Amino acid sequence: MVESPGSKQNWNRTISVIGAGMCDDATYALAEEVGRELAARGAIVVCGGRGGVMEAVCKGAKSVGGRTIGILPGLSPSEANPYVDIAIVTGLGELRNAIVARTGRGVIAIGGEFGTLSEIGFALNSGRSVIGLNTWQLGRGGIRVEAITEAKNVAEAVSLALERAEMTAAP
Repeated sequence: MVESPGSKQNWNRTISVIGAGMCDDATYALAEEVGRELAARGAIVVCGGRGGVMEAVCKGAKSVGGRTIGILPGLSPSEANPYVDIAIVTGLGELRNAIVARTGRGVIAIGGEFGTLSEIGFALNSGRSVIGLNTWQLGRGGIRVEAITEAKNVAEAVSLALERAEMTAAP
């Protein structure tokens, strides 16, 4: 039986992937692998819809028939990378980071700059689990805060994100 797009099970397999709009080749390859693995496991990929990590994760997902959603900062769907299935225009600029972080039932952070850091904050504040691959570490008063689970590899990152997404209460 095919799940309808609005089914709870399907939305619990929606994972936001966050990272920089410009990245090196190694980070791009890592994000592309994450996209492939998520789609192979039946997840819907959500991202900011533009270049770098966002393009790579969508490209990976599409390479195995996955579905992708890009939440764009501007007002034109033409801003989306060519691997986005559904382009959501917001006109919010970087404020759209909250939407990206909260749309997925779980979050995978890959590398990233300050925009990624803001998305991590929004995700954690919303009760989303954040799994990291070569990303930020958080601390308070010089003491590390274990808010981001650092994965050893792509398979572990995807497994953890999907397991924890299933435990996140649907809205």
